[in-house]
Amino acid sequence: MELVFLGTGAGVPSRGRNVTSIALSMLNERNAIWLFDCGEATQHQVLRSHIKLSKLEKIFITHMHGDHIFGLPGLLSSRSFQGGDSDLTIYGPAGIAEYVETSLRLSGTRLTYKINFEEIEPGVIFEDEMFLVTADDLDHGVRSFGYRIVEKDKQGALNAEKLKADGVEAGPVFQKLKNGEIVTLADGRVIDGKNYIGEPQKGKIISIFGDTKETISELELAMNADILVHEATFEGDKAKMAGEYMHSTTLQAANLAKAANVKKLILTHISSRYDRDASKELLIEAKTVFENTEIAYDLAVFQVGE
Repeated sequence: MELVFLGTGAGVPSRGRNVTSIALSMLNERNAIWLFDCGEATQHQVLRSHIKLSKLEKIFITHMHGDHIFGLPGLLSSRSFQGGDSDLTIYGPAGIAEYVETSLRLSGTRLTYKINFEEIEPGVIFEDEMFLVTADDLDHGVRSFGYRIVEKDKQGALNAEKLKADGVEAGPVFQKLKNGEIVTLADGRVIDGKNYIGEPQKGKIISIFGDTKETISELELAMNADILVHEATFEGDKAKMAGEYMHSTTLQAANLAKAANVKKLILTHISSRYDRDASKELLIEAKTVFENTEIAYDLAVFQVGE
């Protein structure tokens, strides 16, 4: 899995940063891409990345401010032109369905696929055999969600060396053993596949937050995450201003990462007042509290778990 930051700016686009959008690429895991927010011109950023809209399976909207949703109508339309014909699900606050449907209707846009809308409340919003996604309220003046994506543990690998040492030759029987089945061999021995499977591989946890000021619900969403993606609209000494504008500072994000025992913090949603050099100072500041911090720039790619 990898995170691709298509836009990392706050409020309005700048020369160096487009507005917010993050792609979670899971091509190896489920041959799919999930998108978190879709600010204006997200589809232009997609053209500069390896993301394919035909692989887009789900879109998660954190809140209804324009810098997080204005790119949706164009991107949804372009998906049709780029071969996307599978159903797409959009999760988000109340109003997301009305916004998308009205935009498409008034523009006369016809899609080649069906959109399913899930207007969410806190709790589990999606679960299948591979992933569990929960959401909770943040504090941003308008309803804003944080998302916690939990990859379920994977079955351990089959210990082929142990099988060979026990005189079991490679072949179709290996697949049955890998499935945990009990198998009778040609020589009459009965072996249990569970005895040849290693420890389960721990799944990854990714927490992606919408805009927010400091709030208690952040801690549970972020707890023990492999990656926490958090806004850092302001530098540390602007805590009062950040609170008034319902945003966070670098130090607040770093303190949360430390308290939640996350492995890596990625800062995004950077105010246009900070150019590239000033952004480096934001990173240095956050690292004084939480060393394993990165700051996202447009088109930056981060491997999950590294």
